This record gives sequence, C-alpha cells and structure tokens, in this order.
Amino acid sequence: MPDAVVIGAGPNGLVAANVLADAGWSVDVLEEQPEPGGAVRHDHGVDAAYVSDVFSAFYPLAAASPVLTALRLDRYGLRWSHAPSVLAHPLTDGSCALLDRDIDTTAASLDAFAPGDGAAWRQLHDVWESLRPDILDALFTPFPPVRATARLARRLRAAGGLRMARTLVLPVRRMGEEEFRGQGGRLLLAGNALHADLAPESAGSGGFGWLMGMLGQTYGFPVPVGGSGALTGALTRRLQAHGGRIRCGQRVERIVVRGGRAVGVRTAAGEVVARRAVLADVSVPALYGDLLDPEHLPAQLQEDLRRFQWDLATFKVDWALDGPVPWQAEQASRAGTVHLADGLDELTRFAAQIALREVPERPFLLFGQMTTADATRSPQGTESAWAYTHIPHEIGADAGDEGITGRWDSKDQELMADRVERQVERFAPGFRSLVRARRILAPPTLESLDANLCGGAINGGTSAIHQQLVFRPAPGTGRPETAVPGLFLASAGAHPGGGVHGAPGANAARAVLHRHRPPGLARAQRLLTRRDRTGTSR
Repeated sequence: MPDAVVIGAGPNGLVAANVLADAGWSVDVLEEQPEPGGAVRHDHGVDAAYVSDVFSAFYPLAAASPVLTALRLDRYGLRWSHAPSVLAHPLTDGSCALLDRDIDTTAASLDAFAPGDGAAWRQLHDVWESLRPDILDALFTPFPPVRATARLARRLRAAGGLRMARTLVLPVRRMGEEEFRGQGGRLLLAGNALHADLAPESAGSGGFGWLMGMLGQTYGFPVPVGGSGALTGALTRRLQAHGGRIRCGQRVERIVVRGGRAVGVRTAAGEVVARRAVLADVSVPALYGDLLDPEHLPAQLQEDLRRFQWDLATFKVDWALDGPVPWQAEQASRAGTVHLADGLDELTRFAAQIALREVPERPFLLFGQMTTADATRSPQGTESAWAYTHIPHEIGADAGDEGITGRWDSKDQELMADRVERQVERFAPGFRSLVRARRILAPPTLESLDANLCGGAINGGTSAIHQQLVFRPAPGTGRPETAVPGLFLASAGAHPGGGVHGAPGANAARAVLHRHRPPGLARAQRLLTRRDRTGTSR
C-alpha cells in the first residue's frame, strides 16, 4: 500500500510524485494511456525518419521554473537545445520582428520598424530584470504567494508603481500602442499573448504578452534534445530511482471516499488504497464531475464549477518537410517558433471570429521548426515542423465559407488542414511543395490521446483574469487542497495554470507534506523561523 496515489502521469503528476518520493514517501502513479507524459510526448507517427512532438514542443516556462531546476533532471539524461533565434513574426511584405536571446539583435529588429523601438524594448526588459525574481517566485509557489507579493509590490514601486501595474493589466493592443511606434514590438507582444486564449483587446493580455516575451528574451524557447518525451523520460527515471512506481494502462474510474476522507482510487482492476493522500493531475471538470460523487462537494462549489470555462479548442498539423521552410523573411528561417498573422488587425479579426463561434478564415498560427531548434529531429537538410491554431469549442459557422462544421470528421479535418497550409504559404511561398507527409490532430484526437485536453483545450482552463489567482479553478480556491480531506488538485486547473513548469504538481505535493508534518517538527520550524527574524527564540 503506497503512502500516496497520483492520478495521471503528465508533467505535473510526475513532479508531484518526485517531490513526495524525495520526502521518503512511497508513491504509485496511475496513468490511463499506455505511456507516461500527458501532453509531453513525441513519436515517429508522421514519418519514420522524423521526430514529431505530439502536443507541446517549446518550454520557456520549464527553463525558468525553479521547480524543475531543483529536480536536476540533467542527471537523468535531459539536455536542452535552442534554435539560433527564439521567435519570429514575419509579415507578407517581407519584414519581420525577431526575438533573440541577444537583446541587441532583438532591439535592432524592432528599430527596423521604427527607430527608438529597440530602446523601448530595452526599457521593458529593464523592468523585467528588476521584477523577475519575485514574479517567478509568485508564479511558482503556492497561492497566495504572500512574501513574493510583498517583495514584488516594493519592486513595483521602484519601477513606477501604479503606472507600471496599469501597464501590465492593459490589453495587449493598447500596451503595444503606448510602448512602440512601429508594428514590430506590438507584434511580439500580441503574438505571445495569443499563446493563451487572450484576445488583443482582453484586459491583462498585455502583461501576459510581456511575460512570455521576456521569458523568451532571458531563457529562450528551448526544446529537449531528441523530442519532448525526453523531459518525461527524465522525470520518469528520476522517480523510479527514488522508489516511485508508474503503472500505465490504469484508468481511474472513481476516487474512494470513506468517513469523509479520500482513501484511494478505484480502477477496472480494483481499488488502490493510499495511506495518506490522493493527488489528481486531472482536469477540474473530470475531478469534480466524474471522479467524485456530488454528495462529497459543497453546494456552492458545485454551482461555481458550472461556470468553469475552458480555454479555446486547438487544431494542430504536424509535417515532415523535404527541406527548410522557404520564408519570404529570411530572419524567420533562424527562429524555432514563428507567429503567422499579417498584422495586429488580423489577430483581432481572428479573435473576433472565434468569439462569434466561427472557424477563422485566416487562422493565427504558432509554427514550430523543430529541426532548426534540435538537429536530431530529422535528416540533414529537412525539417520536422508543426503548426497549431485555436478554434471555438462550439462552431456556429465557417468564416472561410468552406463548410467546416465542427464535427471534425475526415472532411472537416482535411479542409482545416488545407486552410492552415494556405496560411503558411502566404508567408512562405512553395511551402506545400515540400510536404512529404502530414498528420492532423483535431480537437477530438487530442482529447483521445490525453483526457485532460478536453475538446482540444491545452491550458487546463481559460487564462482570463476571471479564472486566475484566487478564482482558479473557482472563486475562493486557488490552492491545491480540495473540499475532500486527503485529496489534492495537482493539475493545470490549479494555480498558476497551464504550461510545462511543474508548479501545480509541486504545490500539491508540498501541501500534502505540510499536512503530514509531525507536530514536534512543525513547532521546531516555527521556532527556527522566529529565531531567524529576531535572533532569539522563546
């Protein structure tokens, strides 16, 4: 009988299990799929000679995460690789905004759009450097991050106080207009904001775009050498080296609650009892709607969860290309990630069509050049590539007038994949002639490969402010503890949300360990804290 059972072997579940194993706990991780990893897996499913990341691919948050850094995954085989440049946003006129880890290169790219915009980027970067330690602390520690927030407030005052706070909550369109004279800086911010489900006119999208842009400036958008599953492999090997077990092909059907406490889980093979805790790396609707009986949940929580909002659905295409992408803008050939929208207005039109429940006519694409980022991904002179875009969960019409219905049958999939390729062709004429093979991952396919990606939602719930911080996953929560004693939420549904960084899993594991500290140890820790503050103890 293990001390803890973790439901789900995605990155958060594996991080949670590793933290518990480090504390000497015995841990069983149960995974529905035939292999661990959740949305961090790769395969050779497009072409046998090409490595394709099935879901996530670039990991700026993993590079910045103190949670993953502390696990020392390099000791378990993980190596990172970078493209020559981080991110490009080309336009159809051949101009291109470029984000590079060398700030001089980034600044020069923006100055080409409007002299002085490079200096404006440097100013935003200076603010980032002054706030970075406390922003990362606030992001990756349990909610509420009291000490990190207090330090951040002090640093914000030094960086302009309320004026800087105002800037960070602006819609990204307005932030870009205030900070930059030309399109380049505005596009870098806006494209990064749309990594989440935040429209250019959404409150807070400016702060999110700034955060992602500065993460790229500082850490790059690195990839694991050999494929995204190399990150999963390192987490798995580390856990097994510390005595943890991963059992794949084990679908959890129910969380077992006895005496008002979670005591284990039930699978098709029977019960798995946990001595101390159950941690769930599952989506919020699955945890509270499928795995728990309603009788164990407060009525107010059930009402709040009816208002839970998913992030947007995702449509993805993977390609095996016979050669490099023929970008009109040469700078795009050096970037691992490329954003494809012909200006800010096209981004706004894309977001507006989604809001109207329409399949966008010209989808905004996040395009990945994986061989450019890691030469092991495909034969020399070729490219392993992918692109994804967002679409509505419920589709009422097709803005492209091709009759895409949202049933995502083979006709829908082929029509949408062709539309994605036409969008790439606008910026890289001749792209389609290089396609050796392609694979289509429509929303139902993504969900079938990872149940947490409900309807193709990849962030565990919307990134909008009404479902963040103390509102995530429901008002008054924000922490991994649930309404059922002994049960902890360890997925992206908890603070700080989506992205591969391990914080929800680590926060859940730390909450478990805090609950099970021996009383004498807890008192000793309080005395040590008091001594650190005053130099004396009582």
